[in-house]
Amino acid sequence: MAHIPNHIDYIEFPAPDAAAHGASKAFYEQIFGWKYQDWGSDYSDTQGSGLGSGISSQPGTRPLPLAVIYTDRLEGTMAKVEASGGEITQPIFSFPGGRRFHFRDPAGNELAVWSDQQAGAGGGCLLCG
Repeated sequence: MAHIPNHIDYIEFPAPDAAAHGASKAFYEQIFGWKYQDWGSDYSDTQGSGLGSGISSQPGTRPLPLAVIYTDRLEGTMAKVEASGGEITQPIFSFPGGRRFHFRDPAGNELAVWSDQQAGAGGGCLLCG
């Protein structure tokens, strides 16, 4: 899947616990035929849903879906969010596919921004090669 900077390309659905996580995977598999990749016991994702999507039962997962925007300049995008009045709710952290941060917009909506690029200018694709 090609990632286009500044576009929403992923949505994450919460699950309150492991049982709900497994039930959600089974639900989407049965109805839509989505196949999931497990990343441990508390996170799974699929590319079969059109827009990439995942199910998270990780501790601290918020109770609402999370729209995730792709960027090729994570630090620069975070600086723009802050300069434009957004609130960083989770600073940049790494995960098995790259890095991301979470923010709240002026209306209180929480979103995330992710990148497969390494830290620093120009970066390099973490998933390539």
